[in-house]
Amino acid sequence: MAVDVILGLQWGDEGKGKIVDYLAEKYDLVCRFQGGPNAGHTLKIDGKKYVLHTIPSGIFREEITNVIGNGVVLDPITMVKEMTALENANVDYIPRLLVSRKAHLIVPTHRYLDAASEASKGAGKIGSTLKGIGPAYMDKTGRNGLRVGDLMAPDFEAKYKTIKEKHLGLLKMYPAVDFNLEEQETHFFESIEKLKQLRFINGEYYVNNALAAGKQILAEGAQGSMLDIDFGTYPFVTSSNTISAGVCSGLGIAPNKIREVIGIAKAYCTRVGSGPFPTELYDATGEKLRQIGQEFGATTGRPRRCGWLDVPQLLYTIMLNGVTQIIITKMDVLDTFETIDVATAYQYDNIESEELPFDIVDKKMDAVYQSFEGWNQSLDHVTQYSDLPSKAKDYITHLERLLKTRISMISTGPEREKLYANI
Repeated sequence: MAVDVILGLQWGDEGKGKIVDYLAEKYDLVCRFQGGPNAGHTLKIDGKKYVLHTIPSGIFREEITNVIGNGVVLDPITMVKEMTALENANVDYIPRLLVSRKAHLIVPTHRYLDAASEASKGAGKIGSTLKGIGPAYMDKTGRNGLRVGDLMAPDFEAKYKTIKEKHLGLLKMYPAVDFNLEEQETHFFESIEKLKQLRFINGEYYVNNALAAGKQILAEGAQGSMLDIDFGTYPFVTSSNTISAGVCSGLGIAPNKIREVIGIAKAYCTRVGSGPFPTELYDATGEKLRQIGQEFGATTGRPRRCGWLDVPQLLYTIMLNGVTQIIITKMDVLDTFETIDVATAYQYDNIESEELPFDIVDKKMDAVYQSFEGWNQSLDHVTQYSDLPSKAKDYITHLERLLKTRISMISTGPEREKLYANI
């Protein structure tokens, strides 16, 4: 069969976890293809809130197998915390959670390096989540990394000691930071033993054999397309390929196996940490979006920067990903706005353009806005798309026209059931 992809079209936090959970019942496998515990996928099921950082969001569907692909960097300590939370929620996950042997490990000194490196940058901080993601990917590309499959090697502790000594040498370049390495190592080795309860697989063979057997697969991305290491707002990006191209390298599948690319976007924009954000609002409107939308990071708890929807930015990520349909989340956050602005172009270098410039970090840019009349009523009563107020439908219709892509669903709340098809 084929692989469908769900990924974020903005700077992350678009609500991918909920969408994966909702759509997962149509699939046999849900596979996470990149990123690490810097992700925070929030799901609200039967009134209870769950946050997943590494485990795929299909884990709450009893009939679905979940795969952590080789493109992921895995921190055993964080992973075990998630496993324990699933156990406390009475989720029988062990037979359904598989890990690629080629996924790289985050070791304690990766987080130590992350903290020291970020602290040394002062005002130039990139907004790292301090989860060790960057250093782990650096070791991967530097051919020094440890992988999940190494956990079963008889000389694993020797391999661990080699990479630890390398990191301790690098740490001498940075100012001292508070990090209890001995305590973290104890947690790390304890977590490894629990992690070994899971089934380690040759992920590329497993996924391709599933495709050959006619299985339906959903690939789940983390972060957002604007944080892609190659095409995001560099250097304020993550360390992996968050776009659809990352599915192929992150799971070991060919490009012709990808069918639908489902892009997720909020009805407005948010960003965590530093970096350019063309439509950011610094006023009461931005604060209103933050408070109503509860825009605080699921992983870090940091308040998110908020702004209006950015059409040129979305057109850019729709192009990069080959998006075939869009799901708009958090429509309900806009319920009480008299007018809703949408950026339709940028002004820079005495021109008006829909293209993001190369030097977006340093370029002085102003957004050009188009205003839409708000619907000024709660969407709580909505049970299907046809229940939407006419002005809310108009907003979606206008967005479809601007984005040149079908909006297939809209979400009006965090709950699993508050998702409606646009038919």
